[in-house]
Parts: sequence; C-alpha cells; structure tokens
Amino acid sequence: MPRRVFVHVGAPKTGSTFVQNVLWANREALLRAGILMPGSRTAQDQAMTDLRQAAWRDASETYTWDMLVDTIGDWPGDVVITNEGLGGATAEQAHRAVASLQPAEVHIIVVGRDLWRTFPSVWQENIRSRSVGSFDAFLTGLEKGRNDAFWNHTANRMLRRWGDLVPAAQRHLITVPPPGSSPLLIWERFAGIAGIADGVCEIGEPAANPSLGAAEIELLRRINMALGDRYPHRIPYRRGVLRHLVNPVLKQGRNDLRFGVGADRAQWVRDLSEERIQELQEYPCHIVGDLNELRPGDMRDAMSPDEITDGQILDTAIETIIGMLGYADSLAQHPRRDLITRLKGRLSSLRT
Repeated sequence: MPRRVFVHVGAPKTGSTFVQNVLWANREALLRAGILMPGSRTAQDQAMTDLRQAAWRDASETYTWDMLVDTIGDWPGDVVITNEGLGGATAEQAHRAVASLQPAEVHIIVVGRDLWRTFPSVWQENIRSRSVGSFDAFLTGLEKGRNDAFWNHTANRMLRRWGDLVPAAQRHLITVPPPGSSPLLIWERFAGIAGIADGVCEIGEPAANPSLGAAEIELLRRINMALGDRYPHRIPYRRGVLRHLVNPVLKQGRNDLRFGVGADRAQWVRDLSEERIQELQEYPCHIVGDLNELRPGDMRDAMSPDEITDGQILDTAIETIIGMLGYADSLAQHPRRDLITRLKGRLSSLRT
C-alpha cells in the first residue's frame, strides 16, 4: 500500500491543466523519485466520472475508480491523483474515494481563486462544455444561491466534503496568485505539498489556453442551442465542436471584446468574498499562498456577452466561416495530421 496519496480535487479554472501537464509530462521522472501517477490522464478522468456516477459519462468509458485504486495497491511510495472534476463529488462519493485509498495517508489538495475572475471563467468553460445558459442567467442564479454545480467546486465546499475526511494536517488549500504573478508559482505551491523536489520535473512554458471574447463565446452559446440533441456527451462534443470549431477557429479569431462581471455586481462579489475568506480563516487546514489572494483585485467594469448585438454576432459568424474554410484547407493539404492526432488519442486510451 502507498505511503501517502495526494488527491487533487480541483477546482476547475485554477491552473489545474498546467499542473497536470507538468505531472503527466514527467511521469517517468516522478516514478524514479518514488511518486506514482497511476493509470493515465484519460484513466483518471474516467475514474472520476465513474466515482461520481455522472449522467454525462460516455458509454464508451470503461475505466472505473476501483480499477484506479487497484493500480496503486502494491506501490510503496507516494501517489498523485488529479482531476478537477473530483471536486463535484457528493459527500458519500468523497467518503468512498478516501476510504478506498486507506490505510495510506490520504492528503486532499484544493485550489481556490477569487470570485471576480472565477465567475466569467467558469461560465465560459460551461459554454465550451455544451451549456446554453446566458451569462446574466448564470450570475443571477448564483446571486439567488442556486447552481450547486458551481458552488460545490469552490474551495469552501470542497474542503468540507473532502477535507473533513482527513486530519487537518492533511488538508491543503492553495490560493491562485493574482494576475501578473509568475505562471510557475501555482506549480511550486502544488509541488511543495506533494513533496516533489526542485529539479525532478522539467517544466516548459504553460500551454496557452486563450479565453474567447464576448462575441465568440456568445456565438458558441447560440450554436450549442441550435445543436439540439447532437453531440450529447462530453466526448462527442470534444471530438466534434471543440476539435474542429473552438480550438482551431474560434480561439484564433479576434477575441477583442473582453467580458466579465459588471460594476453593478461588484459590491455583491466583495461581500461574498469576505464571507468565504472568513470561513476559510476559521477552517483548520494547511494554506499555501495567502487568503488575501481570494479578494478581488482589479474590479474594472466589463461588458456582458448578453450585450452583443445580432450584427456583431453576424460579423463574428462570417469571420468564423472564413476561418473554418482555412482550417479545412489545411486539413486537405495535410490529411495525415488529423489521422495522427486521432491515433495518439487511441494509443493514450489503450495505455489505460
């Protein structure tokens, strides 16, 4: 049985992709250092959907949480399990996960980010995951205390559901640094908790994951609405819409109209942030960073995607069609490129 298991449960949009990229790219080096990354990135994602009994788990997914646990049974060192979807587990599901990893010393890692930046980032990620709700409807629901899917992924709730299952010294809260900080800082904070020494991992530049502008994300939301029952699960949507529209076309567009929470909601966000910081100050856990980083910084007024006019949508749609023509032409000139991408995905799945 492992000595320690570090379970990184989220939240989304807190630098988790960068941390995971470093971990998986250095899997062999970590193994030599006595740290196991069990399964594969795909396997851990499927284990998460199995643990959560997610309604959106694709029928093609066969890897389970129990299979993941089985792969670490004889490992004598440390283990890292990381998937930001784990944060949305119910209390019962989190209890099952932690119990299945014991008697190893289980550590829970949660990452928190200020709400002013989190709200637009999470809403955009929802749209890029097939959602159709407007930005204002999203914020209004939050103001009224609805949308457990969002609140369950915040540091406060994740610590209560996951952190309460282990001793205080084994609960870790990382705060996301403010804009302008070194992109490596989030990794350094994570590595310090997991006991990953300097020099073990080769760290490249964080992969760019540009946000879409107000016009582009609103166009995508309307496309999602028009799709109806097509691409109903995560995998078909990723293979179709993300791979052929969002990543190669929309992300390459102008994206010059930035959006965010408006000034009319600034005081609400301030008050909410203070309540959550106060709660975390009273919660016994290991804090890496500074709770002050959970206070909103530059609260500039911003437009909402709901304000985009039909004329702007039409202009963006025309630009998108032109971009798709260029993308299609590049595939025609390099037909093997898409095939190689698909084969790499197949090989990754087979390794699970």
